[in-house]
Amino acid sequence: MNKLPLYITITFLMVLSVNIEASDIEKGKDKSVACASCHGQEGISPSSIWPNLAGQHANYISKQLYEFKKGATGNRNNSIMYGLSLTLSDDDISDLSAYYASLEGSVGTTDDEYLSLGQNVYRGGNMEYKIQACMACHGPTGQGNGPANIPSLSGQHADYVYSQLRNFQNGNRSNDPNKMMRNIVHRMTDDELKAVSQYIQGLY
Repeated sequence: MNKLPLYITITFLMVLSVNIEASDIEKGKDKSVACASCHGQEGISPSSIWPNLAGQHANYISKQLYEFKKGATGNRNNSIMYGLSLTLSDDDISDLSAYYASLEGSVGTTDDEYLSLGQNVYRGGNMEYKIQACMACHGPTGQGNGPANIPSLSGQHADYVYSQLRNFQNGNRSNDPNKMMRNIVHRMTDDELKAVSQYIQGLY
């Protein structure tokens, strides 16, 4: 039996754990004041167009902030986040990510109009058009996979989820490894995008 892949995996998880422990949640809380106007004081955004950050995986938040810092030369360009992320040091990013990950996530609701289709797409996909079930990567309750950089979706605003799915679909966002998201969403109809976004909002 080849033990090397297991050794590499264990080493990676140990390094990840050390990085998170080295972060200062209290410092992250103090630094989050500048983020609160869009993302809320406790990481629950008051506006549906901005994402909730509470309960999101720390390494996923860090990854997004580093990609925002690349601006137009990167694969997740956002003018607002670009300007804000440029002011953040590595320690700032680490502390903020640890703080938001420590918070209780949001619990939302799903509009009845979208429940059936949204549930079918999230849990079963659409095999006729080779659309993989969202659940396969994001889990049955939308908790994602932190070490694999797969975000938690549970309770996320439907409007925000829909906007990001559209960004993946039209190429405005391309920070998905191996085009994982783009290869799925380009086969989805707009009704499917809206329905699964609504379903995710009420998922927990």
